[in-house]
Amino acid sequence: MKVLLFPGQGSQYVGMGRDLYENDKQAKALFDTANEILGFKITDIMFNGDLEDLKQTDITQPSIYIHSVILFMISDVKNISAVAGHSLGEFSALVSTGSISFEDGLNLVVKRANLMQKACELSESSMAAILGVNDDLVETICHQFKDVVPANYNAPGQLVISGSKHGVISACEELKLKGAKAIILPVGGGFHSSFMSPAQNELADAINETNFYSPKCPVYQNYDANSDISIEKIKEKLILQLTSPVKWTQTIQNMVSKGMLEFVECGPGRVLQGLAKKINKEIVISSI
Repeated sequence: MKVLLFPGQGSQYVGMGRDLYENDKQAKALFDTANEILGFKITDIMFNGDLEDLKQTDITQPSIYIHSVILFMISDVKNISAVAGHSLGEFSALVSTGSISFEDGLNLVVKRANLMQKACELSESSMAAILGVNDDLVETICHQFKDVVPANYNAPGQLVISGSKHGVISACEELKLKGAKAIILPVGGGFHSSFMSPAQNELADAINETNFYSPKCPVYQNYDANSDISIEKIKEKLILQLTSPVKWTQTIQNMVSKGMLEFVECGPGRVLQGLAKKINKEIVISSI
């Protein structure tokens, strides 16, 4: 039972996709289509841009989506039992199942990224990776601060928190006293928290106006770590994901409990490979 995994923000790097563009005609055509949809050459930033530009939410998210989906579309991966994507990667995963088109997925990703960027500008929010302690302790500390929440359950001993800039810094200091390592992340704001609420209604409108089709295989979603093939449930959880934690650890564990041990990461970087091995050492994971 083979599972496809699609990465989210943080897996980007300068030069991503350039080899595909230069050596594969189908990939080149898809990159050119993406440029036309966006109205500018995002490939210039992906292939030769400045790393700081590539870190901007409204550039990062479409770049990773484009690279991930094109990799899938030119691959010969077959016999997929299920798919999952980490945050942004959920949109790439849906394209791989035929639930949405490449073009519609890109338009949604761009809309989502722009809305998140605007939400970030409304208040000072931040995120931090908490390493080396159990999730229960991190959740307990977060509850001590009204504006800090667990945001990404990435792997045992690796949980990202999100919230107000002041609250995240304070929670980090408290967690360091408990033996944790805390790293403030270079992101635009407090993703997967209530600080993204201003973006949710407009994203919901965009998702509900997009044509969705029944996926060819189950889609495991971040919101509840469970699979669905119901279009309405998929759309609902895609909207809720914006302000809810990414339950990645739980997602992988649920897949393993159903006998899925062979995983393939499809996208830039190897972030998900490392996380999968931390979640369950029996997992066999490769990349496209």
